[in-house]
Amino acid sequence: MLSKSRPSVANADAQPAVLFDLDGTLIDTAPDFIRIIRAMCREQGLPLPSEALIREQVSAGGRAMVRVMFAEQGVNLADDDPVLVTNLQEFLQRYAADICVDSRVYDGLLPLLATLDKNAILWGIVTNKPRMLSEKLLAAIGLAERCAVLVCADDVANPKPDPEPLYLAAKQLGVPPSACLYIGDHLRDIQAGKAAHMPTIAAAYGYLLPGERDTVSDWQADAIAPTPQALAQLVQDWLNIDHDDDT
Repeated sequence: MLSKSRPSVANADAQPAVLFDLDGTLIDTAPDFIRIIRAMCREQGLPLPSEALIREQVSAGGRAMVRVMFAEQGVNLADDDPVLVTNLQEFLQRYAADICVDSRVYDGLLPLLATLDKNAILWGIVTNKPRMLSEKLLAAIGLAERCAVLVCADDVANPKPDPEPLYLAAKQLGVPPSACLYIGDHLRDIQAGKAAHMPTIAAAYGYLLPGERDTVSDWQADAIAPTPQALAQLVQDWLNIDHDDDT
């Protein structure tokens, strides 16, 4: 259970902040990946991968998405394979053009963000998604102006699981790292958070591989959220604030 008290910080008056991973934590982006990958498979006469298989690979990035297209054929394309390179370029172009057709903020998290805003709690996003795509997604979904900080993989020399992007986010917010709560759905998120001396929550509802849901406790996050609604409650407990039912 995540402590309900705020973590101790060098400055006792430091205001806390909440940092989210993006895909699979704050926003369910899998539906758009599923739509694009399956469309490309249809056009190439490839067997359609299951929605579950695509969803499991979202956190692994674009190359993993393209490899899913050929999974039914038992083909594992190398990074420099022309088939992978060509399909990756096409996939990224389509995704950038229609990045938010079916993507949605997870149920229960918009009220959480509203509660954070109402209580003047800074919140932001630290993701391994490229900045161009992250900015387009946040603008399309209506969160760009509300997000106090956005740190992406291409903003740092060492992305997650290195703590560098989390340190950068805390610096830009003007908040000590130990006063920032970090939430993510991948082991690398928790590793980065712990390395940055931030309390962490594992979003166990995110894009986990088969069997990972049974081993999330091995990540040693400070708390585990099995659902977005549980996450909202954990965050509010940590901040010692009440949920606004009218939000």
